[in-house]
Amino acid sequence: MFAKIFSGANVGLDAITVTVEVDIASKGLPSFTIVGLADRAVEESKERVRSAIRNCDIEFPAKKITVNLAPADLPKEGPYFDLPIALGLLLSSGQIIHQNSSLNLNETLVVGEVSLDGTLRKTHGILPLAILAKEIGFKNILVPKENGGEAAIIEGIKVFAPNSLQQVIKILLGQEFIKPIPKPPLNLDDDLNYEYDFSQIKGQEQAKRALEIAAAGGHNILLKGPPGAGKTMLARAFPSILPPLTFSEAIEATKIYSIAGLLPNGLSLITTRPFRSPHHSASHIGLIGGGNSPRPGEISLAHRGVLFMDELPEFPRQVLESLRQPLEDHKITISRASGSLTFPAQFILMAAQNPCPCGFLGDRKRSCSCMPGQIAKYKRRISGPLLDRIDIYLEVPAVEVDKLSAELVAEDSKTIRDKVRGARKIQQDRFKGRILTNSEMSNQDIKEYCSITQDGLELLKMAISSLNLSARGYHRVLKLARTIADLASSENILTEHIAEALQYRARDES
Repeated sequence: MFAKIFSGANVGLDAITVTVEVDIASKGLPSFTIVGLADRAVEESKERVRSAIRNCDIEFPAKKITVNLAPADLPKEGPYFDLPIALGLLLSSGQIIHQNSSLNLNETLVVGEVSLDGTLRKTHGILPLAILAKEIGFKNILVPKENGGEAAIIEGIKVFAPNSLQQVIKILLGQEFIKPIPKPPLNLDDDLNYEYDFSQIKGQEQAKRALEIAAAGGHNILLKGPPGAGKTMLARAFPSILPPLTFSEAIEATKIYSIAGLLPNGLSLITTRPFRSPHHSASHIGLIGGGNSPRPGEISLAHRGVLFMDELPEFPRQVLESLRQPLEDHKITISRASGSLTFPAQFILMAAQNPCPCGFLGDRKRSCSCMPGQIAKYKRRISGPLLDRIDIYLEVPAVEVDKLSAELVAEDSKTIRDKVRGARKIQQDRFKGRILTNSEMSNQDIKEYCSITQDGLELLKMAISSLNLSARGYHRVLKLARTIADLASSENILTEHIAEALQYRARDES
């Protein structure tokens, strides 16, 4: 007999339909074969399914069994197909009939890993499959119990989340009734508790202002200063002034974490902006993504959030250079012989470094012990093209003792976040959803939205010569000035906005 179950597979961050066809021949020696470019994990489904069926007190058919995963030219990987293979096998052998059940398999996308005792285990990448089920027109999706909340985020489709193969069989036989999983409550408001708050940071008023601008426009920032000046503290507090995720941004982030298998247990949706801080020993693939079966790297895990790279010059040169294209295009394309996959990489790069190997070059209290050649070599570790993609360069000096011990009331993160949200609202109205922040503007957008006064233009012309600005640097100054104007609720970019934007450019830029 023949049976057909609909399932799906993830390709990059998207999903496609996979039809699981099961045929049990009436003649031939007993065998169990899976065809359709299945990898090792899919091949091992045979043993998991065999044991699960037997441990559900159901006879495993001792016949010639053939399972086809269509389309046959798409590589299949992972344990997604355990449950659809098991159900297809039971339907094909005539041991279950689902015509009168509350769950019609012809209208259902089925996915899930099955353990040896028949329990359904949590499976990665369920959210893209739930989106696929809705887009194609399926009425239901059948997933393991632990994935129910993740799939239920998507409206317009019923999510059924049993805890075992035995329960699924009872439902199909009409012996048990299961209710769809309700949509979980979502909290995307900004009333969140952050570990670090700007009110905890003494001094560093200029740094706080620069981070406010970076948060408002999504600009990349480089902090340079001696050890202990507070660079890492500023970076850790930075997410607390970012606006909350919109629902569409939260879906984008959750898809990436779901595919990567990093969605925390019990969490249906990523509700806070990602903050990724890879160690400087991170590999090239670990940062940008890749592998034999490409997976998202740190830059994609930081999508719609922050990628913090502490001790920037300590990263290998190849790793740093791999950031250049994603910083410009906001995506990364990984090419393999079997095809290309594109992962999103719209993040704010926040980097920190010491001014020299010992860390005290230019410090007023400690003298630098580095040789000139060491300092020059240290600076050359970061290339000019990468520095050219940084919007804000900021010197972070050591905090004076008087400020550390003074009982000063600093502006808290919520106050700054409200100002950032106001600037983001202006950008939202300006771009009408086409892009989200000023940092994403194209040259045509700059021409349309970054008109400046004649005095501002003259100041910018002088800066091009004195700061040796490249064409990219010139455009980044205009984007930064546009954000500063938005924070001031100014429709036009004024001279003071240009002046403030210019002070954040590197003085030794080439």
